[in-house]
Amino acid sequence: MASQLNGSVIKAFAILDLFTDARSEVTAGIVARELGINAITAHRFLKTLEHVGALVAVSKGVFRLGFTLVDLGDRVSEGGSLARTLQPILDSVTRAIGEASMATVFSADMVVCIAHAHSGRSLSVDVRVGTRLDAYCTAHGKLWLSQLREAELQRYLETVPLDRQSPHTIVDRAALLEELEHVRRQGFAANDGEREEGIRAIAVPILTRAGRMVSSISVFGPSFRLTDEVMERSLARLRAAALEAEQAMYGGGKPRPGEGP
Repeated sequence: MASQLNGSVIKAFAILDLFTDARSEVTAGIVARELGINAITAHRFLKTLEHVGALVAVSKGVFRLGFTLVDLGDRVSEGGSLARTLQPILDSVTRAIGEASMATVFSADMVVCIAHAHSGRSLSVDVRVGTRLDAYCTAHGKLWLSQLREAELQRYLETVPLDRQSPHTIVDRAALLEELEHVRRQGFAANDGEREEGIRAIAVPILTRAGRMVSSISVFGPSFRLTDEVMERSLARLRAAALEAEQAMYGGGKPRPGEGP
């Protein structure tokens, strides 16, 4: 599989990943230092990305993200039928519970936010569309991992380090596998400070008629607000929301494994 990958494309996206809210500009020196390549190669990558519109030069040797990326982002938004379907459902969940909610997909071993409803309350968690989160320490991620085939899950465990994000992160493979089996049996996943201490979340899957998971939705917020009682109410509301989403996407009743596609 690795032989089918293009290293230059991977490197180009690694350069784009260097841009953050705190870093709006990069230089060849920054790229060389962060990615471990020489300055000449870094400069060539930057000029190539400028040529295709992914970057713009704001001064000699200094680059910012270009408008080609804005255009591509707009196309993703316009074509995101799943996100469009889920957004009003998330808005309803957040109004009912009073806490933030989000929907995700699973991509490149990480959870990616595709829709999000803000709670408008203080001490909210900073998540936005496009945010990527580790799978092993999030409610969404544990749902996705619980759905992987055995070989896929084994590959994940062999390639993704289980770094300790908080005192509550599961970093033992056997313990994580036990947790995923528990998630699989109960049909939902919870996170109690595993990614960030003091933050709780609960997530449920959205399934096709054949029972394949296509997205997950959650409620999340500070632990002192997401009490056990609120988590129980959130779970009930999320399950109803998942059923609403499944009916909107596929019609009829709740999808069941073994039914037609």
